[in-house]
Amino acid sequence: MSRLTSLQSPFLLGFDGLERALERVARSGDGYPPYNIERLPAGDGLPDRLRITLAVAGFRPEQIEVSISDNELVIRGRPPAERPDRDFLHRGIAARQFARAFLLADGMEVLGAELATGLLVVDLVRPEPKRSVRRIAIASRDETCRIAEKE
Repeated sequence: MSRLTSLQSPFLLGFDGLERALERVARSGDGYPPYNIERLPAGDGLPDRLRITLAVAGFRPEQIEVSISDNELVIRGRPPAERPDRDFLHRGIAARQFARAFLLADGMEVLGAELATGLLVVDLVRPEPKRSVRRIAIASRDETCRIAEKE
């Protein structure tokens, strides 16, 4: 008898890609740049929001790219080439290229991104979906039902 994981339950239909997405997220990233994720309360006519803050000291806005592709938010930083006239005695501030990816749930939207005091802030929101109940008609192919319908 084979053992099913919770993602392979017969009651979870259409979630085939979820396990692959979780594996992809687990493999991503080396820890640079450090980041925070926080939940912001509803306000200004918006529902609860999420805020991702990355520590990107030394990067200018034109050196950072924020993009979304296939429900994945990707933030890349590309510092300028090293200047040969600089001679570091100690280099403790990392200024290396990076890519940080976040997998977004369906419906998540990026409200905007802002760079200030060495912190890149990206705000996200998921608008509340409209809830609806739809009744599904049941078709019958049973011969006894057809006779009953004719009477």
